[in-house]
Amino acid sequence: MILNTLREFVARLEDCGELVRVSRPVSVVKEITEIADRCMKSPGGGPGLVFEQPVLASGSVSGVPVAVNLFGSMRRMCIALGVEDLDQIGARIEELLKFKAPEGWRQKLAMLPKLAELAKYPPKIIKERPPCQEIVLRGSEVDLYQLPICVCWPEDGGPYVTLPQVITRDPRTGGRNVGMYRIQVLERDLMAMHWQRHKVGAAHWREMAARGEKMPVVVALGGDPASIYSASAPLPPDVDEYLFAGFLRREPVRLARAVTCDLHLPAEAEIVLEGYIDPAEPLVMEGPFGDHTGFYSLADEYPAFHVTAITMRRDPIYPHTIVGRPPMEDYYLGHATERIFLPLIRLMVPEVVDYHMPAYGIFHNLVFVSIDKQYPGQAWKVMNALWGMGLMSLAKVIVVFDRDVNVRDPEEAWWVALNHIDPQRDIRFTMGPIDVLDHSSRAFTYGSKMGIDATTKWKEEGFEREWPKRIVMDEETKKRVDAMWNELGILLKNRGA
Repeated sequence: MILNTLREFVARLEDCGELVRVSRPVSVVKEITEIADRCMKSPGGGPGLVFEQPVLASGSVSGVPVAVNLFGSMRRMCIALGVEDLDQIGARIEELLKFKAPEGWRQKLAMLPKLAELAKYPPKIIKERPPCQEIVLRGSEVDLYQLPICVCWPEDGGPYVTLPQVITRDPRTGGRNVGMYRIQVLERDLMAMHWQRHKVGAAHWREMAARGEKMPVVVALGGDPASIYSASAPLPPDVDEYLFAGFLRREPVRLARAVTCDLHLPAEAEIVLEGYIDPAEPLVMEGPFGDHTGFYSLADEYPAFHVTAITMRRDPIYPHTIVGRPPMEDYYLGHATERIFLPLIRLMVPEVVDYHMPAYGIFHNLVFVSIDKQYPGQAWKVMNALWGMGLMSLAKVIVVFDRDVNVRDPEEAWWVALNHIDPQRDIRFTMGPIDVLDHSSRAFTYGSKMGIDATTKWKEEGFEREWPKRIVMDEETKKRVDAMWNELGILLKNRGA
């Protein structure tokens, strides 16, 4: 089922029993966060929530409901992307990556369906007035404080937009980028744009600064769920996020021209903030912000985003997320990225069997990788290859296992690792780029990394003794016990109960 709008997504979740509507008035200042946080930390991620009467900081009730935790479970993530299992998307990508130049006419005919499918994905520019521009506010009419933008945590610097699609254009190539960066409200028409130095939006800003030109920026809130997710995906700079969203949806994303600049935005968005960043202006103080690390990221200087227009539907929904000590909603967005991009990692590092980023590792702190080990030293080769790939370069700890280890089960992974390593022999340190939000690094965005080789050791790697086998019961005995189990009168509790 293709979902074209945020409201269709909300309705679908409600039909599936995955959503709760909160009719009681609830403040956007910390109360929504506390409620959503309790839901997110419940088993399975808790329900999606729609707060129908958000109370603004002024004390008045907003007519714009707040939707939060819509992506906060495995099932809801699958509903958002139209699949039964997230690995189905990875399988589609893997099929496309198998493309080879066909030799004969039969092979050419066999490739036509794939080529025709790709041709459907580019975004569709519409000429008519889009739903997201049913209401247009400009100049003195712009007042961000009239939107239910939430203050999440007690020491946050102010209200934050947390689930945006920030749209910019490369001044050299004209290519579009869509990123998900937090944005702090400073005044009724002024915000602080927190794009980190490793992000594409920041690269566009640096190029505009070198040219001495103002930078048009559009912030879209809402739209189809695949587009919202794509803004968070670590795509290569030359891959259009809306093209990728079209691939995920199996249908093009409809785009419309902004009211005040020559940028295109999702026609089905709920609310749009249009404006500019002037690189000639001094930076503004942004933060602190309660971040996905579970700690506050400290205040620092970032570009000022001037909001010159707000457009919206007549009855908009405000999409929101919160981050903090994991597990939170962002874990499920990150897990989707993990599953979807596995084929691309295999393309560059073919010995990789699987990988997993546990929730408590907050994406960049811990990566488990299983490999098909074929020669001595291969674990180190894989670590170095991964540290050379895009945002995987920010990974602080990489642990490499043999192919038979289920790296998606952290308890099994740590059990194997702690049994397999000789710390002095199997742990190595290196230096490299570190995530902006890592408060422990020795310098801003630069510090050390750790690689752990938890694979079976070979003689060539200096291990002369016999490597032991795992303890596993034989299948014949297990079948005999299975057959008698109901007669034993033993009731076992579910693991973790």
